[in-house]
Amino acid sequence: MGINTERDIEANLQIGPTDKGMVRLFVEAPGVEVPMDFDPDEADEIAEEIRAAARIARGPGPKKGGR
Repeated sequence: MGINTERDIEANLQIGPTDKGMVRLFVEAPGVEVPMDFDPDEADEIAEEIRAAARIARGPGPKKGGR
């Protein structure tokens, strides 16, 4: 299984701060709960990776010059 392998699994993702000053990504699926805690700097790096992946997934924008 890899990043491009599709699965028919439904999961919930929650993101928020903890009372310990960490950022938690909490993934919940049937029979599975995965809490992942990151310090704020790591969370910023993850956020940038998500933004970069979104830019790539959108593909190139319209070409300038109308040609």
